[in-house]
Amino acid sequence: QVQLVESGGGLVQPGGSLRLSCTASGSIFSINLMGWYRQAPGKQRELVAQFTSGGRTNYADSVKGRFTISGDNAKKAVYLQMNSLKPEDTAVYYCNLRVPPVWGQGTLVTVSS
Repeated sequence: QVQLVESGGGLVQPGGSLRLSCTASGSIFSINLMGWYRQAPGKQRELVAQFTSGGRTNYADSVKGRFTISGDNAKKAVYLQMNSLKPEDTAVYYCNLRVPPVWGQGTLVTVSS
């Protein structure tokens, strides 16, 4: 059974940076099936960034140019580098594996002065 464990969340000032990590335990086909979502208080969970077929990437418009997803197949890990953070980026960030469908426990990112 696959489990996803995130780390790297925390409190950061506006304009700052954070790097989230997600590591899968168990067998996965490819990190190309992984991505990051977030859920802000009172809002629905939304896609932030993900790998797609062929190793291409897909980003939410709100994070394009600021966030970068990367990964390491050998380590079964994906990362989310978040720069120029804004208060509206405050949310619980979840790592996701599409096949089979698995969610991490989430890591809280708070952007505040």
